[in-house]
Amino acid sequence: MDTTDGATPIGSDRITRRDLIKKAGAGALALGVAGAAAPYSFAGPLRHKGRWLKGDLSIIQWVHFVPSYDDWFDKTWCVQWGQRNDVQVNVEHINNTLLDTRAAAEVAAQSGHDLFMNLHPMSSYEDQVINHASIVHEIERKVGKYSDLGRLSTYNPKTKKYFAVSDNYVPDPVVWRHDLWNDVGESPATWDDVRKAAPKLKQHGHPIGIGQSQELDSNMALLAFLMCFGGFVQDEHNRPTLYTKKTVDAVKFMADLYKRGEDSAIFGWNPASNNNYLYAGTASMILNAVSATRTPEDLNLPFSDNLWIWPIPRGPHGRLGLEHVMGAYSIWKFAKNKENAEQFLADLCINYKQATLASKLYNFPSFPGAFPFKQIRKAAAADKHKPLGKYTILTTIAEKYTHNIGYPGTTNAAMDEVFSKYLIPQMFAQVSQGKLDANTSVRDTNSVVKDIYAKWKQRGKI
Repeated sequence: MDTTDGATPIGSDRITRRDLIKKAGAGALALGVAGAAAPYSFAGPLRHKGRWLKGDLSIIQWVHFVPSYDDWFDKTWCVQWGQRNDVQVNVEHINNTLLDTRAAAEVAAQSGHDLFMNLHPMSSYEDQVINHASIVHEIERKVGKYSDLGRLSTYNPKTKKYFAVSDNYVPDPVVWRHDLWNDVGESPATWDDVRKAAPKLKQHGHPIGIGQSQELDSNMALLAFLMCFGGFVQDEHNRPTLYTKKTVDAVKFMADLYKRGEDSAIFGWNPASNNNYLYAGTASMILNAVSATRTPEDLNLPFSDNLWIWPIPRGPHGRLGLEHVMGAYSIWKFAKNKENAEQFLADLCINYKQATLASKLYNFPSFPGAFPFKQIRKAAAADKHKPLGKYTILTTIAEKYTHNIGYPGTTNAAMDEVFSKYLIPQMFAQVSQGKLDANTSVRDTNSVVKDIYAKWKQRGKI
């Protein structure tokens, strides 16, 4: 196993199953979280670096948009993992919009949770967290390699440090009302198709729903849209490249799309707004994860069978999308229970098939060997919601069209700051609202971006 970074894999000296059987007999083996059939069951309490794992573990993470996931995580996974490892696991859930603020507060206080989960890798806090390399290596030893998406999102090639571990990413399809689009004789295959259909759909009371607000969904959708036009915040060497004709053309296109077929409410949206826009029967199309289809199914909304999911529309530069969100766990240097946090995170990722199923195929494993695409596709094909087979396209979206924040470069501290300050939604909104022309908005935003990159380069992070 590769340990060239000097990290020692977790569990290299922990008790083996053979030892446990010798000491206590086969009956001492603990069942896996899902029962005896689980592919990676635990023998516990586990041992790590010569010490038994005992004590506490505190975790903070978001309130999942698919409630069944939190129910599984809190009441099944954490409870059973804690019982096996003689650890009291305490989980705090907060609204996703509060995660960044809470992370900043914990860093300022140098005190907080042992495991901190955010919906984007917190690369700007690299100096505040441990090197997670040993965790990555332990997971890879059990289920195979980290995905390129996961590694590009959580590893800094400049400092050679894993500043987080991604347990999952979420494919980001187009969710659209097939009945409404069929009525106007169109489909969202390309961005030109979307612009062509937008005024017809809006005329019938069903606007397009792509946010231009300072919130997560607008950020992800507009960054992905920009890539479809060949506009990128940075290049493959992590150098800022925003100010180009392709970026200006993309901003002009989106402003035109807004005027043709959107509503001004999009400038004040929060992360739940496009979902609610769809659930109310208003939106004809949004970019969102499958929580946007699962909730209407659970609520038995009359149009749920007409909600189709497709890959992001094709633009002049092709189909290039981002993950809708990426689960990324970090362990603070000041965490009190680092060993428990390391083992918990490794075990969660190794057993991620259970998490993917509990999330109703919302969470895809960042270590694909834990639940291979072929198996996910089979699970998706078995879904009984109409149209039958609608969820199988998720594996295609995940494999072919899902990239990291900062593509074609890595997710780094500078890109994280650009993302967290919502500079891209602001750039688009200023033009759509008529406050600036496209060239000026892109030029001014690029100037801010270049300053951010210069700062982080001076700090040795890019």
